Amino acid sequence: MLYQILKIYARLAKPLFFHSLIVDKQSMLKLKGPLLIASNHPNSFLDAIIFDILFDLPITSLARGDAFQSKQVFRILRILKMLPIYRIREGAENLHINYQTFDACIEIFKKNEGVLIFSEGLCVNEWRLRPLKKGTARLALKAWKGGIPLKVLPAGINYSSFRRYGKLIHVRFGELIGKEHFDLSLAEGNVYNQFNELLQAQLQQLVYEIPGGNYNLLQEKFGKASRTTKRVLAPLALMGALLHAPLYVLAKLITQLFFSKSIHFDAVIFALLFLSYPVYLLAITLLACSIWGGWGLLCLLLLFLTAACYVKYDIRLDK
Repeated sequence: MLYQILKIYARLAKPLFFHSLIVDKQSMLKLKGPLLIASNHPNSFLDAIIFDILFDLPITSLARGDAFQSKQVFRILRILKMLPIYRIREGAENLHINYQTFDACIEIFKKNEGVLIFSEGLCVNEWRLRPLKKGTARLALKAWKGGIPLKVLPAGINYSSFRRYGKLIHVRFGELIGKEHFDLSLAEGNVYNQFNELLQAQLQQLVYEIPGGNYNLLQEKFGKASRTTKRVLAPLALMGALLHAPLYVLAKLITQLFFSKSIHFDAVIFALLFLSYPVYLLAITLLACSIWGGWGLLCLLLLFLTAACYVKYDIRLDK
């Protein structure tokens, strides 16, 4: 229930957080399960949130195991449809839990739902595809050998910025991969290699290659806002910046204090704003109503409109 509520809220609030969320193959968003989405991983847990927003299908995300250390956090993350995947750096003694996670994924596939896996096996804020790990191939092969008609969907997610608010996001999908692409009678190692070669070739076409975050290449890929658009939106965008400054400045200060050099910076500031914005809206609206009575309810519309105008005012690129 909590997952569905947050998913609805995230979809409604999307215009307040992202300049645009552009998908190249909209038909893929209507796919039925069992489905394994195999994606790159440039921006921490924000990547998983984006796919949750986009797909109608319930999506369970595989996340780094060290986030599940306490029982309380584990329960919360499971409610939010997340499962742990451990790497050797997070303790070789925890690697056995990955078998439990893969078994849980098989049960999810049997319910005709989806799983999101980050095939690179790590997160780095950069515009390039890294070598793939074998986890995606192992999970797909386990499902196929269990008689599950799983389809694997290659997905590339590309951000115009990893540090600036109101980013433009491109999500690009490849061609579905099924068991018919492989000879499953071969040794598992050979199938893994063939799978990764096919997946790598597809993802290479979907993930932008922008060495060093070159600004000119970023602009070429993501474009820039027209002068007309900026002139039209400027007054409301400025008002939105001023009205939301207390909330944004506080969230940014907290994030910089604890995550200034972290790959989680962008995702954390999003999470803080995402969770606190309803409270901020309520506080401002109650204050306005105490001064102007029922007319104060117009603050809800004003705050939403000006925030959306600020986000749409420009395409934010890292410099």
